[in-house]
Amino acid sequence: MINDINLLDLDKIYTYADYLTWEFEERVELLRGKVFSMGSTPNTFHQIISRNLSGYLWQEFNNKSLDFFAAPFDVRLLDKKKSTKDIDIYTVVQPDLCVICDENNIDERGAIGAPDLVIEILSPGNSNKEMKYKFDLYEEAGVLEYWIVNPADKTIFIYILKDNQFIGMHPLIEEDTIQSKLFPDLDFKLESIFN
Repeated sequence: MINDINLLDLDKIYTYADYLTWEFEERVELLRGKVFSMGSTPNTFHQIISRNLSGYLWQEFNNKSLDFFAAPFDVRLLDKKKSTKDIDIYTVVQPDLCVICDENNIDERGAIGAPDLVIEILSPGNSNKEMKYKFDLYEEAGVLEYWIVNPADKTIFIYILKDNQFIGMHPLIEEDTIQSKLFPDLDFKLESIFN
């Protein structure tokens, strides 16, 4: 059991089986076998946005046969082999929010396989990871809809998976109304999540 991230060999490739043995104080994610610290605790504005988005998700999905989860919640993304064995999983992420339609993809350790909708809220220190690494991982894993929320600019970028590739929608600004392509009843004024 390892309880100090500094004891890890950061050049090594790790699996979910390794991840299960770690007891770090800080949260980490595993991206293609590489360990990434999730950084410091999210700031207040990040948490306000997460709370407000959670409220809309709760209103929309509370009485439906799907679930939504907020971080920290482990999502094990499968590679092309689609093996669900702990030793074969090299990516474990903790999206800020995610919606999962298939209850078979949820177990006592989190989710296995791609969520249907993933929402990531940018924070100082994680923007590059969200914009580059996670974008590619979510696309490859088959996430159907991906939102990137930028608190600094009060904008949201929505990407829809089409033919295994994310297609970017028109960027949304604070005075716009957002509507999920995957869940059309999920719509609200953008400004309401930034207050």
